[in-house]
Amino acid sequence: MASSSGNDEFVVLVCSDPNNQIETDISNEEIVISTTDFSTWDYPSTLSFSTLKIQAHRKRLIEESSYFRGLLSGSFSESCLDHISIQWQLETFLNVVRCIFGFRLDITSKNFIPLFQAALYFGVEMLLMQLKSWLSEASLSKDPGLFQIQLEDLIDIWDFGLELDNGFVQEICASYLARNFMWAMSNKTFKDMPYELLLLCIKHPHLTIDSEKHLSDALLIWLHSNTEQLERSSKAECEFFDILKQIRISLLPLWFAAGKRSSISFSELANESVDSIFKLMKVTPKGSMNVLGDGDLSHLRIRLTKYSKKVDLSGCPQITPMILLLSFLPNNHNSYLALRKTIKESASNFEQADGTKCQITKNLLPTLSFEAVLEVDISGCLKLPLEDAIDYFSNSFPFLRRVKAAYLLNFKMTTLYRLIQKCSLVSEVDITVDVNPLISSQLSVISSSSAVISMAPNRAYFVGDKFSMTSLYHLGPSLSNITKLTLEGRSDVCDSHVQYISKFCASLGYLNLKGCISVTDVCMANLIRRCTKLQSLLVCHTSFGMNSILALCNASPSFSNSPSAQFGKRPLDSLASNLQLLHMGGCKCADEASLLELLSQTQMLKSLCLRDTNLVDNALCSFSGSLLEVLDVSNTVISGAALHHVVCTNPGLKCLNARGCKNLFQPENRKKEANISSSYSCEELFIELGKTCRLKEIALGWGLSYFSLQALKPAILSLRAMTVGLGGTLPEDSLRLLPTTCPLLESLVLYFQVISDCMIINILTSLRQLRTLALCYCLGDISISSFNLSMPNLRILKLERVTPWMTNNDLVLLTRNCSNLVELSLLGSKLNSDAQCIISHGWPGLISLHLEDSGEVTENGVSSLFNCIALENLLLRHNGSGIQRNFILEAASKMPMLRQVSLDVCDAKEGDFDLPDDADRCSLRSVKIARCKSTRCNVGSHFADTTRKPVHRETLVLVWNSTNVVRTVVKERL
Repeated sequence: MASSSGNDEFVVLVCSDPNNQIETDISNEEIVISTTDFSTWDYPSTLSFSTLKIQAHRKRLIEESSYFRGLLSGSFSESCLDHISIQWQLETFLNVVRCIFGFRLDITSKNFIPLFQAALYFGVEMLLMQLKSWLSEASLSKDPGLFQIQLEDLIDIWDFGLELDNGFVQEICASYLARNFMWAMSNKTFKDMPYELLLLCIKHPHLTIDSEKHLSDALLIWLHSNTEQLERSSKAECEFFDILKQIRISLLPLWFAAGKRSSISFSELANESVDSIFKLMKVTPKGSMNVLGDGDLSHLRIRLTKYSKKVDLSGCPQITPMILLLSFLPNNHNSYLALRKTIKESASNFEQADGTKCQITKNLLPTLSFEAVLEVDISGCLKLPLEDAIDYFSNSFPFLRRVKAAYLLNFKMTTLYRLIQKCSLVSEVDITVDVNPLISSQLSVISSSSAVISMAPNRAYFVGDKFSMTSLYHLGPSLSNITKLTLEGRSDVCDSHVQYISKFCASLGYLNLKGCISVTDVCMANLIRRCTKLQSLLVCHTSFGMNSILALCNASPSFSNSPSAQFGKRPLDSLASNLQLLHMGGCKCADEASLLELLSQTQMLKSLCLRDTNLVDNALCSFSGSLLEVLDVSNTVISGAALHHVVCTNPGLKCLNARGCKNLFQPENRKKEANISSSYSCEELFIELGKTCRLKEIALGWGLSYFSLQALKPAILSLRAMTVGLGGTLPEDSLRLLPTTCPLLESLVLYFQVISDCMIINILTSLRQLRTLALCYCLGDISISSFNLSMPNLRILKLERVTPWMTNNDLVLLTRNCSNLVELSLLGSKLNSDAQCIISHGWPGLISLHLEDSGEVTENGVSSLFNCIALENLLLRHNGSGIQRNFILEAASKMPMLRQVSLDVCDAKEGDFDLPDDADRCSLRSVKIARCKSTRCNVGSHFADTTRKPVHRETLVLVWNSTNVVRTVVKERL
C-alpha cells in the first residue's frame, strides 16, 4: 500500500513467524500495537497472536537500523509503502523493535543467539552493543550462577561465534570458561565441549583450577567421552591428545601420576611426571639452579589467577619453597632473572657444610597478592618447610580462611601458633595425622619407652624468622579467628598446648581431638568451659570422661572450682544443649551415670558416636533429641528396644551403625532396667526404621536376617553403604536381591556371610557404581569367575580368607577387570613372587596394600613392589621368609608417602629388621613388627610338628610424632 502524505511519519511493520505451524484461533490472528506507548504492551498476550502489526516511527527505524535505512530511504520500491512485511520469530523481532526505540532488553544465555542473529540481519548497532556488553559482564563474573549461563548455552554461543568468525565472541566464551573451569568440568555437558574451545580455554592465562589433578581428570574424561569423534575426525588422533601436553606434569600429586601409568592415553606423560617428581624431591639449594635453567619456567608455576579461591597441593611431596615463590612472582622474564639471581647468591652462602640451609632474601622479590584465595591444602607436602610456607601465604593470600596440612609430623604446635599470628583471618585449620595404633584400652602392654627426636625442620631452601613458644606471650589481647580446629591423631599435643588453644581460640565451634592421648580429662574440661561456642566435639580415643562431661552439662564457667560439682542439675543453657556433633567413641573413662546425664541434655545433636563406650539402655533412652542424622552405637551392650526408642523420635536418621551389639535382640531383663515395655518385639526396630527413616549408610550384625531386611526395604532404597557384621545372617536370596533393594549402593562389606559365584556376579553386574567391596571370612564356594567382568569404578577390594585358590593367573585377571583399585587386601591365597610384578604393573597407583598368608610372595625378597611408589599403608605378613633386613629403610626412601608399615619377623630373611631412626624414616608414622612363637616343641625333635602354623607372640610398635618416638611391645597382634 502506498504511503499517504499524512502518514509519512509512521510505517506499519507486519511481522509473522514463518516457522510457526501452530493453528491459532481466528480471533487471535493479528494484533495492532504502537511504539508510541510501550508501557501498555501486554507482552505475553501480544505473543499469542500469529501476526503482529507494529506502528513505528519511520525516522527512528531509519536512524537505528541499516536494514530499514536502506529499505525506507533508498531507491527501493518499498520506500514509499506504509506497510512492510517481515518474516521473523515474533518474540525476537519484538525485542529488536524495543531496542531500536530505546528499551533495555533482558538478555539471557537462551535468547542471546537469536537476538545476535537479528541484530546482524537488521543492522541494529545498539543491540549488538548491548549483547556484547552483556557477554563481557557475564564473562567477568566469578559466580557462574550470577548470569545463569548454562554450559550447553555457552557451547552454543561459541559455535555461533565460530560460524560468524567472530573473534570477540570466541574470546569471551573461552575466557568465561577458563575462569569457571572447576564449575564446567563437573557439568554433565562438559564432554560435549568442542575441541577448539577446550584448547583455547586451557591455554587462557585466566585458567582457574584447584590443582593440576583436576585439569588432568577433566581432559581425560573429555578424551574418553569423545573416542568416536576422534576416530571420525580428519585430524590425527595424536593432535587431539596433544591437549594433554598442556598439563604441568611436574605439579601432579604423586599418587595420581603413579596410578595413571597404567592408562593407555596418559601412561607416557605419567611416567614423565613420576620422573620429574622424584627429581624435584632430590633437588638441593645448589641444584635448584639446574632446575630453573635458562628457559621458560611456566611448567613449574602453580596456576594462580585473581579468580583462584582454592589452592590444592595435597599429595605433592615435590613442592618446595622455590616452586611456591616462583608461582607468586609475575610471569615474565625479569621475575625469572631476579629469582635465579637471588638463589644463586644465597646458594653460595650455606650456613652448614652439607648445604641444607641457605638464606633467601625473599622480601626483595616482587611477589603478587591473590586476594580471592580462601583455602590452601598442603597435606603431604614433605619438602615444604612450614614456617616459610606460612610466610608466603601471609603475604600472597591476605584473606586466607582455611588451611589443611594433614600427615605432616613436622607441623608442631609452635607452627600452629605462627600460623595464627601470621595469617590472622584463618578460621579453619586441619593438621590431622594417623591415629596412634595403640589407642585401645584393652591392649596388654609388655614394655614401653620413648626417646626425644631431633625434629629439625626441613629447611632446604629458605629460613624464616625465629619463632618460639615465648612469642605467644607477645600476641597481646587479640584472639585468633579460629572456629574449626582439627588435631586428629596428634599424640604430641599435651595439656599446655590445649591451654594455649583455649586461651587464644575462644571462638571455637568445632574441635577434633580424636586420638590426642596425651591430653587429660581435666584439661579438656577447662577448654570446654572457656570455649562456650562449641557445637561440634570429636574426642574419640582420648581421656574424655567425667570432668569433661560435667563441664558440658554445667552452665557456669566457674563451676569447676565449686566443691559441690555433681550430676543431676540440668541448666537450660548448658554447653551440652548446644552441641550438634559429639563423637566420643572408645572413651572408657565416661561411666554410665555421666553418659546418662550428658545424653539427657544433648537435644540438638545431629551426629552422635558412642562406639565402644559404657553405654547402657538407660543412658540411650535418656536422649531427648529429635534431630539425629548420624548414630554410632557399635560395640556397646544396648538392646534393640532402647535403639527403637531413639529411632522413633529421630525420623531424619541417615546413618546407623549398630554393628557388634550382641544384646541388640536379646535379654528380657534389660527391658525392665530401661523401663521399656516387655511387649517389645525385636522386629519392631526394623519396622520402625522402614517406616520412619531414609538411610544412606547402615552397619548391622546381630539380629539382621532375611525378615528384618524385608522390613527395612523402604528405608534402604537410597542406601549408599552397607556393612553386615558378625551375627548377621543374610541368606543367599537376600544378598542376591540387594541390587534391587539398594540400587544406589556404592560400598558393600560382608563379614561371615554365606556367598556364592551367582550372588557375587549378580551384585557386580547390577551395582555398576560400586566403589568398595569387602568379603571377609565368608563361607561358601566362589571362584575367579565371580570377578570375570569389568569393574572400572571399583576402588577398594578386600578378599580376606575367601580366595584360598587364588593364583598369579587369577591375580592378572583381577588387574584387568578392577584396573582402578587404590586399596587392595588379600588374606589367604597361593601367589608366588611374580605376584609383586603383577600388582605393581596392574595397580601402580595403590595407596594401601595388605598381603597376608598369600603363598610365597616375599620368598625371594621384595623388589617389584617398590614400583608402587604412592603406597601409604603396607602390610606384608607370612608371605615367605625372604624380606631383606633393610626393607623398612628402603621402602621409606623409595615410597615417599609411606606412613604405616606392618611386618612379621617370620618373613625376615636374616631373622630381624633394621629399624629407622628419625633421619631415615621419611614419612613413616608407625611401624608394627609381629613376632610368632617358635614352632619347635620342647620334648625333642622327634615329636616336633613341623607343619604347625606359627602362633602369635607379641608385636613391637614404633610410633613417631613431632617430638619423640615411642617404642612399645604388646601381646596383641596389631
